[in-house]
Amino acid sequence: MTLKLDGKVALVTGSGRGIGRSIALKLASEGARLVINDLDAAPAEEVAAEIRAAGGQAVVCAGSVTAPDFAERFVGTAVSEYKGLDIIVNNAGYTWDNVIQKMTDEQWYAILDCHLTAPFRILRAAQPVIRQLSKADAEAGRRVVRKVVNISSVAGIFGNAGQANYSTAKAGIIGMTETLAKEWGRMDVTVNCVAYGLIKTRLTEATAGGNATANIEGREIKVGVNPDLMAAMERGIPLGRGGTPEEAAGAVYLFCVPESDYVSGQTLMCTGGLTGI
Repeated sequence: MTLKLDGKVALVTGSGRGIGRSIALKLASEGARLVINDLDAAPAEEVAAEIRAAGGQAVVCAGSVTAPDFAERFVGTAVSEYKGLDIIVNNAGYTWDNVIQKMTDEQWYAILDCHLTAPFRILRAAQPVIRQLSKADAEAGRRVVRKVVNISSVAGIFGNAGQANYSTAKAGIIGMTETLAKEWGRMDVTVNCVAYGLIKTRLTEATAGGNATANIEGREIKVGVNPDLMAAMERGIPLGRGGTPEEAAGAVYLFCVPESDYVSGQTLMCTGGLTGI
Protein backbone atom coordinates (compact mmCIF):
# COMPACT_ATOMS: atom_id res chain seq x y z
CA MET A 1 0.00 0.00 0.00
CA THR A 2 1.36 3.42 -0.94
CA LEU A 3 2.14 5.70 1.97
CA LYS A 4 0.20 8.97 1.77
CA LEU A 5 3.26 11.16 2.37
CA ASP A 6 5.89 8.99 0.71
CA GLY A 7 9.03 11.07 0.05
CA LYS A 8 7.58 14.35 1.31
CA VAL A 9 9.90 16.61 3.29
CA ALA A 10 8.32 17.81 6.53
CA LEU A 11 9.62 20.38 9.02
CA VAL A 12 8.09 20.36 12.51
CA THR A 13 9.13 22.83 15.20
CA GLY A 14 9.06 21.72 18.81
CA SER A 15 9.02 18.08 17.78
CA GLY A 16 11.26 16.63 20.47
CA ARG A 17 8.44 16.31 22.98
CA GLY A 18 4.67 16.32 23.40
CA ILE A 19 2.39 17.17 20.52
CA GLY A 20 5.27 17.98 18.17
CA ARG A 21 6.83 14.57 18.74
CA SER A 22 3.53 12.88 17.94
CA ILE A 23 3.13 14.99 14.79
CA ALA A 24 6.61 14.05 13.60
CA LEU A 25 6.06 10.34 14.27
CA LYS A 26 2.68 10.41 12.52
CA LEU A 27 4.05 12.10 9.40
CA ALA A 28 7.05 9.77 9.35
CA SER A 29 4.78 6.74 9.63
CA GLU A 30 3.22 7.80 6.33
CA GLY A 31 6.59 8.13 4.60
CA ALA A 32 7.57 11.75 5.19
CA ARG A 33 11.23 12.65 5.70
CA LEU A 34 11.52 14.78 8.81
CA VAL A 35 13.50 17.75 10.06
CA ILE A 36 13.13 17.51 13.83
CA ASN A 37 13.51 20.57 16.04
CA ASP A 38 13.60 21.08 19.77
CA LEU A 39 15.07 23.69 22.06
CA ASP A 40 17.34 20.95 23.41
CA ALA A 41 19.26 18.60 21.13
CA ALA A 42 18.82 15.42 23.22
CA PRO A 43 15.04 14.95 22.85
CA ALA A 44 15.23 15.91 19.18
CA GLU A 45 17.90 13.28 18.58
CA GLU A 46 15.78 10.70 20.41
CA VAL A 47 12.80 11.32 18.13
CA ALA A 48 15.01 11.23 15.04
CA ALA A 49 16.49 7.93 16.22
CA GLU A 50 13.00 6.53 16.81
CA ILE A 51 12.00 7.43 13.26
CA ARG A 52 15.15 5.90 11.80
CA ALA A 53 14.67 2.74 13.85
CA ALA A 54 11.23 2.37 12.26
CA GLY A 55 12.76 2.65 8.79
CA GLY A 56 12.16 6.34 8.20
CA GLN A 57 14.40 9.32 7.58
CA ALA A 58 15.01 12.17 10.01
CA VAL A 59 17.60 14.83 10.72
CA VAL A 60 17.83 17.29 13.59
CA CYS A 61 17.94 21.08 13.63
CA ALA A 62 18.09 21.91 17.34
CA GLY A 63 17.78 25.34 18.90
CA SER A 64 15.33 28.06 19.83
CA VAL A 65 12.83 29.04 17.15
CA THR A 66 13.17 32.61 18.39
CA ALA A 67 16.88 32.87 17.50
CA PRO A 68 17.42 35.41 14.70
CA ASP A 69 19.19 32.87 12.48
CA PHE A 70 16.92 29.92 13.20
CA ALA A 71 14.50 30.22 10.27
CA GLU A 72 17.20 30.19 7.61
CA ARG A 73 18.99 27.34 9.38
CA PHE A 74 15.80 25.29 9.69
CA VAL A 75 14.71 25.71 6.07
CA GLY A 76 18.32 25.31 4.95
CA THR A 77 18.54 21.94 6.69
CA ALA A 78 15.61 20.63 4.63
CA VAL A 79 17.14 21.87 1.40
CA SER A 80 20.67 20.63 2.10
CA GLU A 81 19.62 17.23 3.44
CA TYR A 82 16.62 16.40 1.27
CA LYS A 83 16.65 18.87 -1.65
CA GLY A 84 13.02 19.71 -1.02
CA LEU A 85 10.34 21.20 1.22
CA ASP A 86 6.73 20.00 1.25
CA ILE A 87 5.23 20.40 4.73
CA ILE A 88 5.83 23.00 7.44
CA VAL A 89 4.24 22.61 10.86
CA ASN A 90 4.71 25.58 13.20
CA ASN A 91 4.12 23.83 16.51
CA ALA A 92 6.74 25.01 19.04
CA GLY A 93 5.34 26.85 22.02
CA TYR A 94 4.67 27.21 25.72
CA THR A 95 2.66 29.46 28.04
CA TRP A 96 3.80 32.06 30.56
CA ASP A 97 0.65 33.33 32.19
CA ASN A 98 -0.35 36.34 34.25
CA VAL A 99 -3.20 38.83 34.49
CA ILE A 100 -2.51 41.89 32.38
CA GLN A 101 -1.71 44.27 35.24
CA LYS A 102 1.03 41.90 36.42
CA MET A 103 2.34 40.79 33.02
CA THR A 104 5.80 42.08 32.22
CA ASP A 105 7.09 43.19 28.86
CA GLU A 106 9.41 40.17 28.99
CA GLN A 107 6.45 37.80 29.34
CA TRP A 108 4.55 39.55 26.56
CA TYR A 109 7.36 39.53 24.02
CA ALA A 110 8.65 36.04 24.89
CA ILE A 111 5.30 34.47 24.04
CA LEU A 112 4.69 36.59 20.93
CA ASP A 113 8.21 35.87 19.69
CA CYS A 114 7.74 32.13 20.06
CA HIS A 115 4.18 31.74 18.79
CA LEU A 116 3.95 34.47 16.16
CA THR A 117 7.28 35.99 15.16
CA ALA A 118 9.04 32.62 14.82
CA PRO A 119 6.42 31.17 12.42
CA PHE A 120 6.53 34.43 10.46
CA ARG A 121 10.29 34.17 10.05
CA ILE A 122 10.15 30.49 9.10
CA LEU A 123 7.51 31.06 6.45
CA ARG A 124 9.35 34.12 5.15
CA ALA A 125 12.53 32.06 4.80
CA ALA A 126 10.62 29.23 3.12
CA GLN A 127 8.90 31.36 0.48
CA PRO A 128 11.82 31.67 -1.99
CA VAL A 129 12.46 27.93 -1.74
CA ILE A 130 8.82 27.05 -2.30
CA ARG A 131 8.55 29.53 -5.16
CA GLN A 132 11.54 27.95 -6.90
CA LEU A 133 10.23 24.42 -6.35
CA SER A 134 6.77 25.40 -7.57
CA LYS A 135 8.21 26.97 -10.71
CA ALA A 136 10.27 23.83 -11.42
CA ASP A 137 7.16 21.68 -10.95
CA ALA A 138 5.18 23.80 -13.39
CA GLU A 139 7.94 23.69 -16.00
CA ALA A 140 8.04 19.90 -15.66
CA GLY A 141 4.29 19.66 -16.09
CA ARG A 142 3.58 18.26 -12.63
CA ARG A 143 1.33 19.55 -9.88
CA VAL A 144 2.66 19.29 -6.32
CA VAL A 145 0.57 20.60 -3.45
CA ARG A 146 2.60 21.75 -0.46
CA LYS A 147 1.24 22.22 3.04
CA VAL A 148 1.60 24.65 5.92
CA VAL A 149 -0.10 23.89 9.22
CA ASN A 150 0.08 26.51 11.94
CA ILE A 151 -0.88 25.74 15.53
CA SER A 152 -3.32 27.96 17.38
CA SER A 153 -5.51 27.46 20.43
CA VAL A 154 -9.08 27.99 21.57
CA ALA A 155 -7.51 30.81 23.60
CA GLY A 156 -6.79 32.54 20.30
CA ILE A 157 -10.43 32.25 19.27
CA PHE A 158 -12.26 32.94 22.53
CA GLY A 159 -9.59 34.52 24.74
CA ASN A 160 -8.63 33.16 28.13
CA ALA A 161 -8.17 34.94 31.47
CA GLY A 162 -4.52 35.28 32.41
CA GLN A 163 -3.32 34.71 28.86
CA ALA A 164 -3.32 38.09 27.13
CA ASN A 165 0.07 37.30 25.57
CA TYR A 166 -0.76 33.74 24.49
CA SER A 167 -4.29 34.53 23.30
CA THR A 168 -3.02 37.46 21.25
CA ALA A 169 -0.27 35.38 19.63
CA LYS A 170 -2.66 32.54 18.86
CA ALA A 171 -5.20 34.93 17.36
CA GLY A 172 -2.42 36.43 15.27
CA ILE A 173 -1.38 33.07 13.82
CA ILE A 174 -4.93 32.59 12.56
CA GLY A 175 -4.68 35.91 10.72
CA MET A 176 -1.30 34.91 9.29
CA THR A 177 -2.80 31.60 8.15
CA GLU A 178 -5.64 33.30 6.30
CA THR A 179 -3.31 35.82 4.70
CA LEU A 180 -0.79 33.26 3.45
CA ALA A 181 -3.57 31.06 2.11
CA LYS A 182 -4.31 33.98 -0.22
CA GLU A 183 -0.67 34.78 -1.01
CA TRP A 184 0.55 31.22 -1.55
CA GLY A 185 -2.40 29.63 -3.34
CA ARG A 186 -0.83 30.51 -6.68
CA MET A 187 2.10 28.26 -5.72
CA ASP A 188 -0.23 25.34 -4.92
CA VAL A 189 0.36 25.70 -1.19
CA THR A 190 -2.47 25.15 1.28
CA VAL A 191 -2.18 27.04 4.57
CA ASN A 192 -4.34 25.91 7.47
CA CYS A 193 -4.47 26.09 11.24
CA VAL A 194 -5.31 23.72 14.09
CA ALA A 195 -6.63 25.28 17.31
CA TYR A 196 -6.18 22.98 20.29
CA GLY A 197 -8.22 22.76 23.43
CA LEU A 198 -6.97 20.79 26.42
CA ILE A 199 -4.25 18.39 25.26
CA LYS A 200 -2.42 16.47 27.98
CA THR A 201 1.32 17.02 27.79
CA ARG A 202 4.09 17.73 30.31
CA LEU A 203 3.10 21.41 30.15
CA THR A 204 -0.56 20.78 31.09
CA GLU A 205 -0.57 17.60 33.18
CA ALA A 206 -2.17 17.72 36.62
CA THR A 207 0.36 18.56 39.35
CA ALA A 208 -0.44 18.63 43.05
CA GLY A 209 0.67 21.82 44.78
CA GLY A 210 1.06 23.79 41.55
CA ASN A 211 4.83 24.14 41.94
CA ALA A 212 6.04 22.27 38.85
CA THR A 213 8.29 24.24 36.49
CA ALA A 214 10.12 23.74 33.23
CA ASN A 215 13.33 25.46 32.21
CA ILE A 216 12.68 27.24 28.92
CA GLU A 217 15.55 29.32 27.54
CA GLY A 218 16.97 29.85 31.02
CA ARG A 219 13.64 30.81 32.59
CA GLU A 220 11.85 28.63 35.16
CA ILE A 221 8.29 28.69 33.82
CA LYS A 222 5.43 27.37 35.93
CA VAL A 223 3.75 24.41 34.22
CA GLY A 224 0.97 21.97 35.01
CA VAL A 225 -2.58 22.37 36.23
CA ASN A 226 -4.01 21.84 39.70
CA PRO A 227 -5.71 18.40 39.74
CA ASP A 228 -9.07 19.82 40.89
CA LEU A 229 -8.96 22.44 38.16
CA MET A 230 -7.99 19.77 35.62
CA ALA A 231 -10.97 17.66 36.62
CA ALA A 232 -13.29 20.65 36.31
CA MET A 233 -11.88 21.47 32.88
CA GLU A 234 -12.40 17.93 31.67
CA ARG A 235 -16.00 17.89 32.91
CA GLY A 236 -16.67 20.84 30.62
CA ILE A 237 -15.46 18.97 27.51
CA PRO A 238 -18.27 17.13 25.69
CA LEU A 239 -16.06 14.06 25.23
CA GLY A 240 -15.33 14.15 28.94
CA ARG A 241 -11.53 14.23 28.83
CA GLY A 242 -8.49 16.04 27.53
CA GLY A 243 -6.95 14.91 24.28
CA THR A 244 -3.77 12.89 23.82
CA PRO A 245 -0.76 14.13 21.82
CA GLU A 246 -1.51 11.40 19.27
CA GLU A 247 -5.05 12.71 18.81
CA ALA A 248 -3.69 16.24 18.47
CA ALA A 249 -1.29 15.01 15.79
CA GLY A 250 -4.19 13.47 13.90
CA ALA A 251 -5.76 16.89 13.36
CA VAL A 252 -2.54 18.20 11.79
CA TYR A 253 -2.23 15.07 9.68
CA LEU A 254 -5.64 15.76 8.12
CA PHE A 255 -4.25 18.96 6.58
CA CYS A 256 -1.10 17.23 5.29
CA VAL A 257 -2.61 14.40 3.23
CA PRO A 258 -3.74 14.65 -0.43
CA GLU A 259 -7.40 14.43 0.57
CA SER A 260 -7.17 18.02 1.88
CA ASP A 261 -5.49 19.47 -1.24
CA TYR A 262 -8.46 21.80 -1.85
CA VAL A 263 -8.80 22.95 1.77
CA SER A 264 -6.97 26.18 2.60
CA GLY A 265 -7.32 29.17 4.91
CA GLN A 266 -9.20 27.13 7.53
CA THR A 267 -8.93 26.79 11.30
CA LEU A 268 -9.91 23.39 12.70
CA MET A 269 -10.71 23.18 16.41
CA CYS A 270 -9.35 20.01 18.01
CA THR A 271 -11.11 20.28 21.36
CA GLY A 272 -13.18 17.18 22.07
CA GLY A 273 -16.29 19.17 21.23
CA LEU A 274 -15.52 22.20 23.38
CA THR A 275 -16.77 25.31 21.59
CA GLY A 276 -15.79 28.02 24.05
CA ILE A 277 -13.74 28.66 27.23
